[in-house]
Amino acid sequence: MWFNTSTGQKLPYYNTQAKSAWWDNGSLPIWITAQRQVSHQNTTLPELGGDHERGSPHQLVTPKPNWHGVFCISHQFSSSTQNIDTVMKWFVEDDLDFVALYFGEPDSTGHKFGPESQKRKDMVRQVDRTVGYLRSRIEENTSSNRSFNLIITSDHGMETVIKENEIHLRKVQNFSFSDIQFELVDYGPSGLLVPKPGKLEQVYEALKDAHPKLHVYKKEAFPKRFHYANNSRITPLVLYSDPGYRIKVQQNLGEHGFDNAHMNMKTIFRAVGPDFRKGLEVEPFESVNVYALLCELLQITPEPHDGSLDATKYMLAKNAGVTFLVL
Repeated sequence: MWFNTSTGQKLPYYNTQAKSAWWDNGSLPIWITAQRQVSHQNTTLPELGGDHERGSPHQLVTPKPNWHGVFCISHQFSSSTQNIDTVMKWFVEDDLDFVALYFGEPDSTGHKFGPESQKRKDMVRQVDRTVGYLRSRIEENTSSNRSFNLIITSDHGMETVIKENEIHLRKVQNFSFSDIQFELVDYGPSGLLVPKPGKLEQVYEALKDAHPKLHVYKKEAFPKRFHYANNSRITPLVLYSDPGYRIKVQQNLGEHGFDNAHMNMKTIFRAVGPDFRKGLEVEPFESVNVYALLCELLQITPEPHDGSLDATKYMLAKNAGVTFLVL
């Protein structure tokens, strides 16, 4: 959910994809960085629906004869093998160097039925088979003059929640939404509030001890380890709940967005290819470091970022290959 606290407007992210005002937040997508460093040419792939330079993740970048890049998103997991065939065709016929492919599962099933449900376990097996199909297509297209790095990762884990663990702000004593100018608290374990002028202290005092599983902070006091509150888009009051609890009413049986120190919020990282050492098992690292790794593989200079190549460079071998990122 995208929001504008000054206007009170809220939009699902898919309604904002072609609108620069929502996406131009000072951070550059990696495909735009690559494009700017080697050329100014850009071609949009109409069949993927992309029509916005910075925000749309549906672009074919054509910077120079020997460097291409694609960022492809698939929201329908049912068409995942077809999308794999499509991007492998791009690699082979268009000589691409970078593709990022997104699968919307098992996230969707985990939300709807819960991460421990049989339906989610079945979906994990289906995703595993799809990754196997991807590996086989890569093997088919690997040759003496064409090789691939494959990175498989995700943006979060998933936690089980139950209806009895809902935290209802409307039931909090001395708190009223009539004192709130803007709120975003309908989407799981976190919340953002803008109290009306002169109401900040009153709202904060009412909420800070309202529930033992609810954590309420003024923006400037939000824990630094989250690297979250130091942005103009973050509201004066920030809320989050403990794992398994959600704020207000959300029908999902699985959620993410809890404290990332919690084990169930962690994800996987797998990498294979000529640029990676074989058989290496690594210590956990923060996902923010993946960006620097991708820039190293693509041989481009990173934009300012919060990660470090030091967290991943020991994984790397010397040979070069094209890069495939699966989310």
